[in-house]
Amino acid sequence: MSKTGDETRARILKACSDLLQQGPDAQARMSDIARAAGVSRQAVYLHFPNRAELLIAATRFIDEASGVDGRLVASRAATSGTARLDAYIQAWGDYIPVIHGVGRALMAMAESDEAARAAWDDRMAAMRHGCAAAVEAIIRDGLLRPDLDQTRATDLVWTLLSVRNWEHLVSDCGWSQADYVAGIQRVARAALVAATA
Repeated sequence: MSKTGDETRARILKACSDLLQQGPDAQARMSDIARAAGVSRQAVYLHFPNRAELLIAATRFIDEASGVDGRLVASRAATSGTARLDAYIQAWGDYIPVIHGVGRALMAMAESDEAARAAWDDRMAAMRHGCAAAVEAIIRDGLLRPDLDQTRATDLVWTLLSVRNWEHLVSDCGWSQADYVAGIQRVARAALVAATA
């Protein structure tokens, strides 16, 4: 792709991510995104053949712009399963406020919008992958509770780290961000790690 093409693609992704960050009432139709980016609808379709691909690319653009890989360094470098679990919960838990506006928009749109659902599912699948890696590290250490298997343990961590749970605790119940992270870390360890460990 040419430099001009790369710049246009970046403008489209930035415009889309800015619209999504406006929250659940955001209008993120192809025409809205084209107008916000200052390009034609045809230019948008040239770079993204359909809206689902554009929304998925926009959420990944937000991840890149927010330095999500840097946030995961401690988790990936952890030398024990419990340390990896704690570090992953810290990384994702502290990332939720960054992507909360986009998440709320996509979740609200997902009820009736297949493209928004695909974009949110793509991000949640990536988050689940991080949960699975933490569970795998606990299994390698021989610390997983005997009444759990890898899938169920991953299900538990993935559910604990849902954006909705963060909203309930931080927005509805008034927990601080630090209390939220520490609380989820405690609950996850109690749920996953064998009592004899």
